[in-house]
Amino acid sequence: MAKEGSADIFERMKKDGVKFVDLEFVDIMGTVKACEITVEKMKEVAGEGLWFDGSSIEGFVRIYESDMFLKPDLGSYAVLPWTGGTVARFICDVYDEKQRPFEGDPRNVLRKTLERAKKMGLEYMVGPELEFFLFRRENGCGMETHDKASYFDLGNLDLAAEVRRDVVTHLESMGLSIEMSHHEVAPGQHEIDFKYGRALTVAGWVLTYKTAVKTAARKYGLYASFMPKPLFGVNGSGMHVHQSLWKDGQNAFFDEKDRYNLSPLARHFIAGQLKHARALSAIAAPTINSYKRLIPGYEAPVYICWGRINRSALLRIPRYTEGKKSATRCEYRAPDPSSNPYLVFAAMLSAGLDGVENKLEPPEPIEENVYHLSNEELEKRGIPTLPHSLKDAVTELQGDKVLQEALGKHVFEKLTAAQLEDWKDYKRQVTKWELDRYFDVL
Repeated sequence: MAKEGSADIFERMKKDGVKFVDLEFVDIMGTVKACEITVEKMKEVAGEGLWFDGSSIEGFVRIYESDMFLKPDLGSYAVLPWTGGTVARFICDVYDEKQRPFEGDPRNVLRKTLERAKKMGLEYMVGPELEFFLFRRENGCGMETHDKASYFDLGNLDLAAEVRRDVVTHLESMGLSIEMSHHEVAPGQHEIDFKYGRALTVAGWVLTYKTAVKTAARKYGLYASFMPKPLFGVNGSGMHVHQSLWKDGQNAFFDEKDRYNLSPLARHFIAGQLKHARALSAIAAPTINSYKRLIPGYEAPVYICWGRINRSALLRIPRYTEGKKSATRCEYRAPDPSSNPYLVFAAMLSAGLDGVENKLEPPEPIEENVYHLSNEELEKRGIPTLPHSLKDAVTELQGDKVLQEALGKHVFEKLTAAQLEDWKDYKRQVTKWELDRYFDVL
C-alpha cells in the first residue's frame, strides 16, 4: 500500500496527467540510473519499494547479494517537461535485501554526514555552479564547438541562447529557481546558475540539471558535455560550490566584526577543508581528465589557499553586501561536473566539520595572484598544491581517515578501485600527442 500521506501526490499526478513514473537513483560514479513504472504500480511501490538487481550497477554489490530495493522520496516529485508532461520522476533511496539503507548508496552517504551536522545544530547549504560545453555532432562524431563566443557575449555571437532558455524553462517548471544563465569564457561553453538550498535536495537537482541540459541539446542537434577538460588550450568546466552552515534559521558563517564578515565557525570550517583538500580532490575531481583542468592559467584552482578577491585560490570568499547576512559563504572551486554531487557534498561537509570540531585555524589569506608566485615564494609562504593526477589524489584519499569515514568502507573501496583501474588503463594508452612528438624523431 502507499505511504501514509501520499494521497496528495497521487492527486497531483492525476491532475498533471502523468501516466508513467521514472524511479531514479545514482551509482557510485555519479551516473543516474532509472526504471519506469505506471502510475498504478507506483501506488504499490510508494509503500513497499521496488525490487531490482543491484549486481549490475557500478560499485553496488556482488552477484550473490544482488537483491536491492528502491524507495521513492515522495518529496522529490517532478514532472519531466521534455516528455510532454506524461512522465514524472521520483528520486529514490536504495535499500538492501534486509530493508536497511544501503551503505553504497551515495544519497545515504550524504544523509549520514548531514545527520552528523544536525547533531551539532547545523544545516549545510550549497549552491553549485556547473559549466558545460555544447558541440556539433555530425554523423555521430565531431568535436566542433557550437559557437566561437566568449564570456557574457550577446546573442549575435552566443548561438546557444535558445538552448539555455529551454533548459531554464524546463527546470523552473520542475520547481527549481534559476538565478542566471550566460555564455562562459571558452567557445561553446555555458553556465546556468540555480538558487542555493539544502545539500540533499540540491544534489538531486544537480543530476536533474545535467539531464535537462543534455535533453535540450539533443533537440537542437547538439551534444552537451560535462567533461572537465574536453578541449586543449581553453578553460575547462568546473562545478564551483558556494556553501554555508546555518543554525537556528540564521547563517552561522556571518560575523559583522570580522574583516571578511566570517564567524569563528566559518574560519574553522575553511581550515578543515584546506587541511583535507588534497584528499578531497579524489572525490571533487574524480576522473583522469579532471587533472587536465587543474593546471595554472585557465582560472582553475591549483594552490591550496584562500582569499576574497583572489580567483586563483582554492577557497574564495565572495564580498559581503550590506544587509545580506544570509549570503555570507565560501566558494570551494576544485569540484568539477564529473563528480558525484552526493559524495562531493558529503566529503566537503565532513572536511569542514573536522575543522569545526577541532577548532582549526586557517592560514593567512592570500590576495595576490598565486599563479605569479615563484616556486621559492610558494614554499616560503607554505602554499601547497592540489594533486597533479588522479593517482596522486587517490593516494591522498587512502591516507585520510576523516574522508574515508565519511564515505564509508563500501563506497571508499569501490570508488578508489574503479579510479585505480582507470589509471592503470590510462597508463597503457599511446596518445596522439606521443605519436606527434616522438614518432618521426625516434
